[in-house]
Formats: sequence, C-alpha cells, structure tokens
Amino acid sequence: MESELSKSEMEQFLDKAGVLIEALPYIQHFQGATIVVKYGGSAMIDHELKKSVIKDVALLKLVGFRPIIVHGGGKEITKWLGKVGKESEFVNGLRVTDDETMHVAEMVLNRINKGLVSMMEKTGVKACGISGKDGTILRVAKKMPGGADIGFVGEVVDVDTTLLNTLIDAGFVPVICPVGSDEGYYSHNINADDAACAIAKAMKAQKLVFLSDIKGVLEDPEDPDSLISEMTVAEAKQFIEAGHAGGGMLPKLNSCIDAIESGVQRVHILDGRIPHSQLLEFFTNKGIGTAIIGDTERRFYEKKQSQPAN
Repeated sequence: MESELSKSEMEQFLDKAGVLIEALPYIQHFQGATIVVKYGGSAMIDHELKKSVIKDVALLKLVGFRPIIVHGGGKEITKWLGKVGKESEFVNGLRVTDDETMHVAEMVLNRINKGLVSMMEKTGVKACGISGKDGTILRVAKKMPGGADIGFVGEVVDVDTTLLNTLIDAGFVPVICPVGSDEGYYSHNINADDAACAIAKAMKAQKLVFLSDIKGVLEDPEDPDSLISEMTVAEAKQFIEAGHAGGGMLPKLNSCIDAIESGVQRVHILDGRIPHSQLLEFFTNKGIGTAIIGDTERRFYEKKQSQPAN
C-alpha cells in the first residue's frame, strides 16, 4: 500500500513539474510585459471566482508581468439603483446616466474597487485602487450613440499614463474603475471594455484580456467545441464580414481589432467563469480562450494543434 501511495504522489509531483516546465517559455517571452485585464461578468459576482481572478493577477505580477486591472460593475449598479427606486434604462447597451444615476454608479464602482484592492493585498501583492479621474487618466467627451443624449456617459478621447506608470514602477498593481472626467471635470460613466482598450493602447500593452461570460470566439455559436484558439486581425475582419459575429461578440471583436491596430500585441477573450482562466490561457500550449493577434505576429499555435508554432 505504501509503495502504491508513493508512486501516486510521485506522479502528482511530476504532473505539477510538467505544468511549470510548460509555462517557462511563456513566462520568459512575456517577462516585463504590460497586461491590461478587463474584469467583468459572473467572475465579479461569485466570491470564489473573484478570488481566482485576483490570485491569477497576483501570480502574473510575481513572475515579472506588469498587470493593470480595469473592472466593471454593471450588475451591482443596477441592483443599487433598484434599492433607491430607480429603474435602469439602456440605449445600444449603454446605461442612460442622469446626475443621480452617476452618483450611485460612482459610489458602487468605488466600493467594488476597494474590495478588489483588499483581496489583492491579502495575496501579498501591493495594489492601488483609483478611478479614471485620478491624475486625469481618462479624459472623456459625451458619448452620443446614434445622436441620442444619454447623459453622463463618456467616450475616451485622451489617456494620461503618468500616474499608471508611477504606480507600476513603484511595485503596485493599479485597479481602475471606469469613471472619467470631461473638460469641465464632471464625472462620466465609461463602458469598461472601452476604458480597458483605451488604457491598453496608451500603455502600449503586450496583452489586453477581456474576462467575461463567453468562452471565446466560436466558429459555430451553437457548437461550444468550435472555439477558435487564435485569429489574426484579417481573419477577425473576415469573420465579422461573413456575419458570424452576432450579439455582444461584434463590439468586442471590433475593440480587439482596434487595440491590435493601435499597437497592442495580443488580445485575449476568456471565460471568467473558469477558475484560473488567465493562467491556463497564458501558460499552456493550447490555451482555453481566443487570442487575436496582428497579421504579422508569430502564432503560438495553429488551429487544431496543441504545440507552439516554431
């Protein structure tokens, strides 16, 4: 019995060693890389998933990456607006934000922000919670979808990276809530995807990660096994032109394309409902989500292959 137990334990140790060896070339390749993680969806609601996301980011920091978190909070904002008797209204997926709604949204987002900072600090990694208003990181203009005035909703027109670089150079992980200010310094709510994309472009990030409630880009939306592991910008555009990108995937893919064309090396769409999805995507040969890359970027893996390309 003892020899069987020892053999089993040894196999487990070898498996763990194999995982570390598989991760090594990816850690080396992206050493010192700036990574912007857009954190949203169910992973913000489920406490265990939340801990998984924060631990992933902490590990990325500890192995030499330079992570930045940009978080949403739409579900919590809707809940708290309901508590004050205010019904949420949306236009083209954007929340109509009057003065009262903006006050509630900013309070809720700041509360979420400080909670994430506390979780990060518990891992032993220093974090600093800020909004896009701090250091005028996110300067916005009023967003007018289809010409409609939906209140204090901002479109990012400028990003000042001074404070972000100062925090990162001092060893902190910036945790940013998507609130910016206009030229009159009035607060505006910003779509978290847009905020993350703007920050990634300004920081010349090597990676931008969208954590949400989708598995990635599916060749067939009805077939969960048709995941596309890697797409170039040209392939993503063809995918859109062919009408395959429906619902929320269309704006997300357009954001990915925009980020790549603005200098971000890789954009990852991951299912945040899967524990440690970031580590599985970054440090394994196959990955578990979809990576969008520039047309001239080296592929890590071809479709239906499990080993890195040469």
